[in-house]
Amino acid sequence: MKPLEEYSKEELIEIVSSLKKQKKFGLVWEDKPEKVATECEQKLPVLREVSEKMLTDNDEKLTNLIIEGDNYHALSVLNYTHPGSVDIIYIDPPYNTGNKDFTYNDRYVDYDDGYRHSKWLSFMEKRLRLAKSLLSTDGLLFISIDDNEQAHLKLLCNEIFGEDKFVAEFVIDKTAQGANQSATFKTQHEFCLLYANSRNNINYDTQSEVDSKKYKYTDDRGRYAVTNSFDSINSPLKSNKNRGYTVYYNEKTQDAIVRDEYDKDVQAFKDYDESLIAKGYTPIRPGIRKNIQYPWNWMASRFESDYKKDLVFMKNKKGEWGIYHKNRATGFVKDTTIKRFDTRKLGNQVLNDILGGKKFDYPKSLDMMMWVISKHSNKNATVLDFFAGSGTTGQAVLELNNEDGGSRKFILCTNNENNIAEDVTYPRIKTVVTGIRNDGTKYSDGISANVRYFKTDFVEKGQSLDETREKLVARATDIIRIKEDTFKSVFEERDLKLYSNGKTFTAIIFDPFRIRECWDNIEKNNPEKLETHLYIFTYSSDVSAFTDEIPTDTLINWVSKPIPDGILKVYKKLFQ
Repeated sequence: MKPLEEYSKEELIEIVSSLKKQKKFGLVWEDKPEKVATECEQKLPVLREVSEKMLTDNDEKLTNLIIEGDNYHALSVLNYTHPGSVDIIYIDPPYNTGNKDFTYNDRYVDYDDGYRHSKWLSFMEKRLRLAKSLLSTDGLLFISIDDNEQAHLKLLCNEIFGEDKFVAEFVIDKTAQGANQSATFKTQHEFCLLYANSRNNINYDTQSEVDSKKYKYTDDRGRYAVTNSFDSINSPLKSNKNRGYTVYYNEKTQDAIVRDEYDKDVQAFKDYDESLIAKGYTPIRPGIRKNIQYPWNWMASRFESDYKKDLVFMKNKKGEWGIYHKNRATGFVKDTTIKRFDTRKLGNQVLNDILGGKKFDYPKSLDMMMWVISKHSNKNATVLDFFAGSGTTGQAVLELNNEDGGSRKFILCTNNENNIAEDVTYPRIKTVVTGIRNDGTKYSDGISANVRYFKTDFVEKGQSLDETREKLVARATDIIRIKEDTFKSVFEERDLKLYSNGKTFTAIIFDPFRIRECWDNIEKNNPEKLETHLYIFTYSSDVSAFTDEIPTDTLINWVSKPIPDGILKVYKKLFQ
């Protein structure tokens, strides 16, 4: 920076213009460059399977993923493989306490670092923006945090996801683990923020106990109370002229017939329909209070469609028939203020029992993670944790599926700092799946599941775009298998690889000029004529010139996709 008097007029205009563009309200910090992000300008992230860590009993089942590497790179790849398809994201990021719990550019961020909060916000903002595009239309995002960054995190999430997407902030009581020591107050809680793209699929905590004295009536939909009269609307009939119909009710058949007997011009009811009265129907009209004629609460069309399930006909003390609303006992949402989870017993003790000793500090409580996952009503949800740590989220998915018969699957992303991925995350999941600890002793009966282990890797950019395409296609197989969830190898040669999951086929064709020969192999290895997705290497985004070679009389439904064009489009958007 130089003194303002040394700037030219054009430079001053540029400074003023940039100041005008700055947002007027919100979270502002000095963005600090991060090495893992800037290196993507010269090399593109990919995934490489570690096949010896594969856990499977049936290649046609859903596959869970463990990804070892920096989560920025893992999330970048997932933006190609899982856009808009993750139902639950839970993360427990570094709390930035200044006590060696957060590293930025390979260095711990100390408490007295002047850019401590800026570095943390830069770190989180990049990852949350990558995560946002992964959430499904009814996806839920949970983030655990403590006092150090709670306020900043909420403002950041409001900015990225939208303030209207905020649902609740749970206060998690972790007393069972022991309170943090402090010279002033002891903190024994942390927070869990919940954001939702849609609230339609949230399983709210409700108070299920019903007051049987208050809700003393029962029908096929449960208990209800009879409270408000069906004509309890406050405005008069003259202001609601279309709600002045007569309801004829038959006590024996419990049938109701609507007749429009209100003369809107003279604002008075006509005579009753004597023919219906002769058939056993009793006419019921909205009441008159203080010489004011009131209307029914609903239009006639809604009454006819909903009266049997939502209304009840009863006599008053004078023996006159009336219509009343059913006030159903639906329960009420519990307070979000305090959620208690046994972090010692279902956090530390569970993990220590699995690993045969203490290898990780402060794992999340298993019952807390099962609670988090159960908040989404979809039992087939895809669950992502990109700060996976000890792998509690993965175990919670397996345990919850085992408990309620769900088919959820997890994606766990973790680095291997202090060998956490290889010595904690993977051994934990392996033990839960197989039921056998690393030392060969029995832990449980196991929970059947498919798990595959991947590491982040890179493709160096070439001297030209075409060279980059060639390098990327050569390393794209694992990414495509993940995208299609097809892992069973059916056929492999240099120019063609076929994979299946029992429902669909994935064909990766590396030489488009051999597509007719490749198609013959596809027909031969796909006797069930499963739908086939063709990934065809091309230097452009158009593969039609090659797919013209596919026989028009084939019985296989197929779609074609160019590679690496789809991957490059995602990376171009992410890394500009």
